[in-house]
Amino acid sequence: MSLSRRLFLAASLAAGLVSATAASAQVKEIRIDYATYNPVSLVLKDQGFLEKALEKDGIKVRWVQSLGSNKALEFLNAGSLDFGSTAGAAALIGKINGNPIKSIYVYSRPEWTALVTRKDTGIAKVENLKGKRVAVTRGTDPHIFLVRALQDAKLTEKDVKLVLLQHPDGRTALERGDVDAWAGLDPLMAAAEVESGATLFYRNAGANTWGVLNVSESFAKDNPALVGTVLKAYEQARAYALANPADLKKSLVTYTKLPEPVIDRQLERTELTHSAIGQPQVDTILAAGLALQQAGVITPETNVKAAVDDLVDRRFATASR
Repeated sequence: MSLSRRLFLAASLAAGLVSATAASAQVKEIRIDYATYNPVSLVLKDQGFLEKALEKDGIKVRWVQSLGSNKALEFLNAGSLDFGSTAGAAALIGKINGNPIKSIYVYSRPEWTALVTRKDTGIAKVENLKGKRVAVTRGTDPHIFLVRALQDAKLTEKDVKLVLLQHPDGRTALERGDVDAWAGLDPLMAAAEVESGATLFYRNAGANTWGVLNVSESFAKDNPALVGTVLKAYEQARAYALANPADLKKSLVTYTKLPEPVIDRQLERTELTHSAIGQPQVDTILAAGLALQQAGVITPETNVKAAVDDLVDRRFATASR
């Protein structure tokens, strides 16, 4: 390439005038997460759909495990992930706190969180949590679910003793008797039910926000064509998961190292028939955000609706169809 041509491209890129294809040509690797709370990501990783789609462009895929929405958001904020899986409400909290992300795709409609206890605690309703030790992972859907449940019971986080743990450690703490209750997350919650007889004493499917895939704003701005490629591969994986439930279960068993009855319980509560992000997700995330604002988790001066509108990016929805 001539010097003048190189200088022209450099100037155009700086001005934001280079085409999506030209900008995408600078990408050598896409960093994307996989998570046991996102079954479609496991199928995507196992089947290699994304690697095949990017092979012709010489782009590699780096897989990073997320143990919870908080970790995916942390990785996105640090620039160590381009795409990360979270709950919708968790993504909103991240956005409000300055995390530069866009929610672009729906990977599941789950009931993946509930409030969990042992049979010997005497806890049967949310009101019984007053003064009790509750394990929770901050910045995740289970945390948001707990806050909303306490709010409905006329309680706040100050009325309980929060024990801040990652999801696997929360389950362990409950079973050891180190805490009285746990804001659970599947498949660990299903494992606690099946393997140790834990009780889901408070459930509310409508308060579980959607599973959404997020992209860093800078990656989406510079590489819209690659975002479309990723979503098309995700759609391949979602369709494969629906058509091949045995393979889906096998992937979950492999990554979670949990027995099939536990995975069956998780899948009973996981719907994979949605993909394009739109108004239903906006409505659910907004409802969660307003509830959190009323509970004092989000500051009164925050414009929650504006934050949701800024978070949810529907431009790429057609790429997932």
